[in-house]
Amino acid sequence: MKCPFCGHVDDKVIDSREGRGGDTIRRRRECLKCSRRFTTYERIDEIPYMVIKKDGRRERFERQKILQGLLKACEKRPVATPKLEGIVDEVEAVVHESTERELTTTEIGEMIMNHLKTLDKVAYVRFASVYMDFKDVQEFMSELKNLLKDRAVKK
Repeated sequence: MKCPFCGHVDDKVIDSREGRGGDTIRRRRECLKCSRRFTTYERIDEIPYMVIKKDGRRERFERQKILQGLLKACEKRPVATPKLEGIVDEVEAVVHESTERELTTTEIGEMIMNHLKTLDKVAYVRFASVYMDFKDVQEFMSELKNLLKDRAVKK
């Protein structure tokens, strides 16, 4: 660290303390040349997690957006909010554990749909209809038929 008084680059740390909230460290330092003391603060330089939209735009990952989408898909359905929060927790964990700091909406949407498919079929179809952006009724019906096929196979 460069001394703010004489510009010398060698110093020693005399005291370190955690800042309020635990997101910073306060350090008291003493310059080895002029012996004057100064304070520095360290904090993590966090790079935000990003989501790559279908049109190529990048937006910050927002947990709340996913939860709102799930709540909308599960409106008037017998799905408990803690279950939806659990889905959001899992998606957020995948985003945070990803080696890349960017995930596509496709990757995120697929994760959500896989969870909804087992949780509530109607919510799944609602979410899929918005997420998959069906162009016509035929595409929508095709997805419903696949869902019914899966259901018949499991019986």
